[in-house]
Amino acid sequence: MSLNNQRASEYWNAYRAAFSASCGVPNVSKYFYLTEPKETQLRDALLETSEFLRMITVADVDQLTGQVISVGNPGLFTGRSKDGRFGRKVGVDGNDYKLVETDSGAILPWDLLSVWANSGGEAEFINRMQAFVQESFALDMLRIGWNGQSVAVNTDPVKNPNGEDVNKGWHQIAKEWNEGSQVLTDPITLDDSGDYRSLDAMASDLINNCIPPQFKNDPRLVVMVGADLVSAEQHRLYQSADRPTEKIAAQMLGSTIAGRPAMVPPFMPGKRMVVTIPTNLHIYTQRNTRQRKAEFVEDRKQYENKYLRNEGYAIEQPELYAAIDESAVTIGKVTEPTEKVEG
Repeated sequence: MSLNNQRASEYWNAYRAAFSASCGVPNVSKYFYLTEPKETQLRDALLETSEFLRMITVADVDQLTGQVISVGNPGLFTGRSKDGRFGRKVGVDGNDYKLVETDSGAILPWDLLSVWANSGGEAEFINRMQAFVQESFALDMLRIGWNGQSVAVNTDPVKNPNGEDVNKGWHQIAKEWNEGSQVLTDPITLDDSGDYRSLDAMASDLINNCIPPQFKNDPRLVVMVGADLVSAEQHRLYQSADRPTEKIAAQMLGSTIAGRPAMVPPFMPGKRMVVTIPTNLHIYTQRNTRQRKAEFVEDRKQYENKYLRNEGYAIEQPELYAAIDESAVTIGKVTEPTEKVEG
């Protein structure tokens, strides 16, 4: 299919010209490197597309491998020393990161471009194109962060639809650190008569048994929970609620668990629970490796916007990542409330 819709062709050419001007290159249909200011501009644009990306640590680094960057405030920084001024080293020796080649491609079929072109003006078309591309790249960063398990030479998006073979994400890194001590994998049941009756109990157990004492009362700790667990807990609370306070608890479930701020991160597996500080989760991109390319490929009847770089994941303080693995969790049945018999 050729570019036979005149308006779509005109708008596509306008978008290509705008993209070329914003990147400072004459031809965006061939791979080109982004300059440092443009790298920062792209990183900021990706952060704007996702609230969760803005909560975690997204940074540029110079080397393919190296020591994980310390950006937080882990533990106590106040004290005394008779031999001089008190200070405490930040960072975990041996906590390294490794980046790998990462290739993203945001693809739009020509039919959809034609629909967009006929649904608004040129400026709206350009904005839609830009938003689609940036959101596609940003969401995949999170998808791989929560689901990545390995680094395959040739990835298979059919067998691994959440990027399981693209890179090692945060959860996999935690499972490999210190013999997996921070990720609980023994079978548990979430049930009225199971190992845990509520998400409050699950989160409290993680905090009490896996988070070091000096961090347990840190106000930045957040309970991150999969959507399946939240749904099951809400169902349980609503089914058993006979007082307004219990219904309120069900409604607040998405914002607080075990007295801590709670959230359902994008792409987290449905039965996983994680307790950590959001900035403890890192995504690194190697400087001067970002390459872009944008073209309409007539043989494939689609527009392709490519983003190639070296990228990877890290956890700043591994002991501050405590989790219950989704493979360990069984969601049981909720005990139905008994009816009161009038007598």
